[in-house]
Amino acid sequence: QVHLVESGGGLVQPGGSLGLSCAASGTIFSIEAMGWYRQAPGKRRELVATTTSSFSANYGDAVKGRFTISRDTVKNTVYLQMNSLSPEDTAVYYCTAEISSQGGRNYDLRHYWGQGTQVTVSS
Repeated sequence: QVHLVESGGGLVQPGGSLGLSCAASGTIFSIEAMGWYRQAPGKRRELVATTTSSFSANYGDAVKGRFTISRDTVKNTVYLQMNSLSPEDTAVYYCTAEISSQGGRNYDLRHYWGQGTQVTVSS
């Protein structure tokens, strides 16, 4: 069993910064990718940022230049540094990861989601 636990959400003023983290725990053989999506009320879930096992990063258009994703492979943790936040960034942020719990011929990559953490940008 694999679990993703997010932390770091909260309330921040427009123009401010906030950092999120997500730690994967459980039976983990390898993690191929980790990242973040977000969903605002009444909107579809959208890509924020993802990073692969080779540390390449992909960002959603709405956050390019403001958000930075990073990853600690030893701690199985992904981070999201959010700068220049605006009210449009208000959403529930979900951590996601592609993880296999076994190697060799039992390698079985599965997609996991965290429970989500609320980020509210408001004055």
